[in-house]
Amino acid sequence: MEIDLSYQRRKTSQVQVGNIFLGSEHPIRIQTMANTDTNDIDASVEQARRCIEAGAELLRFTTQGLREVESLKEIHAQVLTAVPLVADVHFNSEVADAAAQVVEAVRVNPGNYSRDASKLEERFVHLLDICKEHGTAIRIGVNHGSLSERMMDKYGDTPEGMVASVMEFLRIAVAHDFPDIVISVKASNTRVMVETVRLLVKTMKHEHMAFPLHLGVTEAGEGEDGRIKSAVGIGALLADGIGDTIRVSLSEAPENEIPVAQELVDYFADEDSVRYDGSVRAEVLDNIGGEAEIRYSSLESEWDTFCLQAAAECGRLLWDYKATELTLVNPNFSETKLNFLSKDILQAARVRIYKTEYISCPGCGRTLFDLQHTVAEIKKALAETESVRTLSGGAGLSSVSPKGGLKIAVMGCIVNGPGEMADADYGYVGAGRDRISLYRGKECVLKNIPQEEAVEQLLRLIESDRSGLQ
Repeated sequence: MEIDLSYQRRKTSQVQVGNIFLGSEHPIRIQTMANTDTNDIDASVEQARRCIEAGAELLRFTTQGLREVESLKEIHAQVLTAVPLVADVHFNSEVADAAAQVVEAVRVNPGNYSRDASKLEERFVHLLDICKEHGTAIRIGVNHGSLSERMMDKYGDTPEGMVASVMEFLRIAVAHDFPDIVISVKASNTRVMVETVRLLVKTMKHEHMAFPLHLGVTEAGEGEDGRIKSAVGIGALLADGIGDTIRVSLSEAPENEIPVAQELVDYFADEDSVRYDGSVRAEVLDNIGGEAEIRYSSLESEWDTFCLQAAAECGRLLWDYKATELTLVNPNFSETKLNFLSKDILQAARVRIYKTEYISCPGCGRTLFDLQHTVAEIKKALAETESVRTLSGGAGLSSVSPKGGLKIAVMGCIVNGPGEMADADYGYVGAGRDRISLYRGKECVLKNIPQEEAVEQLLRLIESDRSGLQ
């Protein structure tokens, strides 16, 4: 059965963020987040300019406290005419209130904002009033693993809980006639991310809401794996016609995210894309065992582009057609290379696990160590031990995890780390300057150890667990 690849974008309301509009008939906007210390104004402005030159249309900065609000005010003054700025606020509603008077948009996390249900509406309405006065938009951002205790008690760490958390805030906004809201519901697990966004769209439609959506796979990692994982999740939803602004979250310099995001947007939204000229075909085949197989064919000759487009298209197809196998066809590349890519896509879609997965955040002003260097160091250290044999290569490190493949999370700080690495087997989390805490699942097993010892201690922890299972 050949699959229809036609595209029709979801209709949404219009939201103004500074000098641009999101949703409705407007283009899908590309954004990223700075990873500088917000209080280092010169470095932040310099990075902002690099991101803008790369094509960023919105730029977010971490905003932990009132000092960062003042710094953001100065950064804003220097890049004012270029792109709207978004303040990323956690925990403190007073910081959100102050930031809303300085920049074009504020991101708030309901998981941090709604600890006291009795005061929730009062506090949020206060922010809405400030935003109305200053023409500031709000992004309601819920991440898997960062739900409030109240939502966790009722729903657990589930898509239903994430959607319920968003809807609680949207109902307040609608009741108080505040339309300038964009929503994100993210996860490092692509299947959870897609399921949650689809459920949110369905729930909003039932309540006659059509707010624009920000798409992203959080903590996607770096390199080709990070790009493939992001493309699988974001692409599945863009193929549905869902998405009004996107961010590809890579553990790299933020300007590296922009061309990846732009390529995904162009592939689905551009009528001149190869998706529509007949050179791309997708078919569902029935295997002997009764399981479905996706066969994806393309003539694209650039490897990086083919990787992104195949991942973007095939994630949705694997899930929607309940397929367990993937065959990629492209005469420009070897069968061996295509087979490895198909395995990477299957893993990114959580259909089959073949190798160790690294869940690593992209970094921001809260990051307490060099993420890129640390991820590379951990990968190298694991690759040098006998333990890193993947499932396809025999027994080894992957046998530690009862789920099949090992997942290691490398998180820059404590703000999101323990929650958003919810399904990782082990976590390496920044706990303070030059200090690291190590986790086994959600349990902190080594706290505040010196950074120079942390990689070795992580390896010892994994080896100890592995030995105990043999």
